[in-house]
Amino acid sequence: MSPRTLPFSIAAAVFLLDRLTKSWVRGRVGAFDIHRVIPGFFNIVHTENPGAAFSLLADASGAWRSVFLIGLSATVAVFIAVMLWRGAEAGLVRAGLALVLGGALGNLFDRVVSGTVTDFLELYYGTYYFPAFNVADSAISIGAGLLLIDMVRGRSKKLEPQSLDVP
Repeated sequence: MSPRTLPFSIAAAVFLLDRLTKSWVRGRVGAFDIHRVIPGFFNIVHTENPGAAFSLLADASGAWRSVFLIGLSATVAVFIAVMLWRGAEAGLVRAGLALVLGGALGNLFDRVVSGTVTDFLELYYGTYYFPAFNVADSAISIGAGLLLIDMVRGRSKKLEPQSLDVP
């Protein structure tokens, strides 16, 4: 596989896994069902999020919210795809961008088709519940983490003292 197509294959795999898991949840988990996977820590639930991450903008008016979120997601996806096609740096940057692209496309598909994003992974401890999320959200978060790691590593390389080889 060529270096140019590998990130798009990763993005496609994320998109496919996201579609498969959301389809499974929509078909098998009712709106108020809770399936305990690891008691006290992890549940499978079924929520439909009309907003952005953590239900941000969920209470905004429907037409404005949908146009804004779809437009923003599409713009980000196109921007990342162009960066990858033009040959963004190798390593963590390409992998991070590929994961973000696949996740963005997965959530964009949901927004365009149903107007909401299906979330189903719920982490909690005691009375603290992290907002439900999905495979696309996980890929975006991991991709962003890889980009941050690359940025910090790049910055630390610039801060290392340079040896002067004076003849």
